[in-house]
Amino acid sequence: MAKTVYIAGLGLIGASMALGIKRDHPDYEILGYNRSQASRDIALKEGMIDRATDDFASFAPLADIIILSLPIKQTVAFIKELANLDLKEGVIISDAGSTKSAIVDAAEQYLAGKPVRFVGAHPMAGSHKTGAASADVNLFENAYYIFTPSSLTGQDTLEEMKDLLSGLHARFIEIDAKEHDRVTSQISHFPHILASSLMEQTVVYAQEHEMARRFAAGGFRDMTRIAESEPGMWTSILLSNRETILDRIADFKERLDEVGQAISKGDEERIWNFFNQAREQRQAMEIHKRGGVDSSYDLYVDVPDEEDVILRILELLRGTSLVNIHINEENREDIHGILQISFKNAQDLERAEHLITENTDYTVVIK
Repeated sequence: MAKTVYIAGLGLIGASMALGIKRDHPDYEILGYNRSQASRDIALKEGMIDRATDDFASFAPLADIIILSLPIKQTVAFIKELANLDLKEGVIISDAGSTKSAIVDAAEQYLAGKPVRFVGAHPMAGSHKTGAASADVNLFENAYYIFTPSSLTGQDTLEEMKDLLSGLHARFIEIDAKEHDRVTSQISHFPHILASSLMEQTVVYAQEHEMARRFAAGGFRDMTRIAESEPGMWTSILLSNRETILDRIADFKERLDEVGQAISKGDEERIWNFFNQAREQRQAMEIHKRGGVDSSYDLYVDVPDEEDVILRILELLRGTSLVNIHINEENREDIHGILQISFKNAQDLERAEHLITENTDYTVVIK
């Protein structure tokens, strides 16, 4: 039976979700809300949605499923608004927020006693690109799509959502909302604080030591890449997960102090163990066995400085989906290869390694 799906927020996530839903459910009607006309026009023109509005309340009563792909504050405000609208009985309401406790708490407060169902959700996928114009039907492929059930969620709710989103080709998982926020504070939110702090420190330091800018190599680039993330989104995330993130900051300060003490005392064994344990723990961690936030699979090729060498590599990879290509040419310190190619899944990575190894004598490293 065809359903009507209402997606509020036609940015990268919402628009890509619409494409994924249409892939497996072409008969479903998809309605879209967006404040800006540009994204509405793009979504309509590209066939991502069937109808669009800038009046959120107008389409809500028509929907069998409502997905709020909006900033956290606006998501909470729209949940409150939905509680006062004449919605279809049994409608499923979900979201796509990066933190879950505040949103699930709002749903349980405002929607309690209403004939609706609610399940929190967080699709752990993204891109440096934004807006409906950047929508990608494969954005969620192999990425975790996390559900955080509430008191308004039943097993049938989850099954209906998984069926709706089957075309995303994501990996569905369920977790408690508060535990979700604890986990993501450590592996997503706090790293963004570190990256931005390192950038701030380096810029100030470079005012007196100008060569710091020029010598910034692979390690610095990798650690600060996420400092380019959208500031409004991250402000919202930190303020909606305040207590847990403050705990992570305090914990990290203690760890830095411990390393500082070891350096101050010249404790060679302690310093060696510090680096060795980190190396072993990272090697054991399933970083490349999951599709999570900003996950990618990187291959490094140590190529000579010859004309057309990069074109030759890319020709070998014709038909393979690439996420990004980077030439590490400014500083060879702390890099695994001059040409860095990122893939979205392990299959493409392994195929590329085989093709390059079989057809060239270049050194290939997978990290």
